[in-house]
Amino acid sequence: MKEETSINVYGARVHNLKDIDCVIPHHSLTVITGLSGSGKSSLAFDTIFAEGQRRYIETFSAYARNFLGGMERPDVDKITGLSPVISIEQKTTNKNPRSTVGTTTEIYDYLRLLFARAGRAYSYATGEEMVKYTEERVVDMILHDYAGRKIFILAPLVRSRKGHYRELFESMRRKGYLNIRVDGQMMEITRGMKVDRYKNHDIEVVIDKSPSA
Repeated sequence: MKEETSINVYGARVHNLKDIDCVIPHHSLTVITGLSGSGKSSLAFDTIFAEGQRRYIETFSAYARNFLGGMERPDVDKITGLSPVISIEQKTTNKNPRSTVGTTTEIYDYLRLLFARAGRAYSYATGEEMVKYTEERVVDMILHDYAGRKIFILAPLVRSRKGHYRELFESMRRKGYLNIRVDGQMMEITRGMKVDRYKNHDIEVVIDKSPSA
């Protein structure tokens, strides 16, 4: 059986469509244009997408279809080459000038998920591919690359925010932490410790360090 290379629509008569035929190639971006009321949405949503959804639901068991309800066949003679379909909700009310196709249609979150799973991430600073290391691999790299050097392992607490952070320092002290780095300077955590509340601060707690540090 020859594989279909396009979606072929014959005799579409949904809403404003007047018995039209069209061919939409697979593996390409197709844009449907026309005047308002010419039937763009009728073709894309109410004909092609509706028929794809109807065929998908027909693959379910009769028991499952009882809960989903039936879908009427769109007014079209025949559609061939139709794969499983996904439709993004059509929105025309967003007037934010910074909106893009991704944010207006709310596909942006799906694209982020797709690229996070299927794409390759590269560092904007070095251009190198970003990879995931196991905890064991991280420890081995530290021991190998920093052998004989002072090592501090820090956990970030505050990033460029104002405040005196007296309660934060006291909380860390009660939990048994001894040292902290404030704005790049290593300090011992003491009772009543605080910083200038009107300046932005970067605060990191020392969770471990090498014996020589």
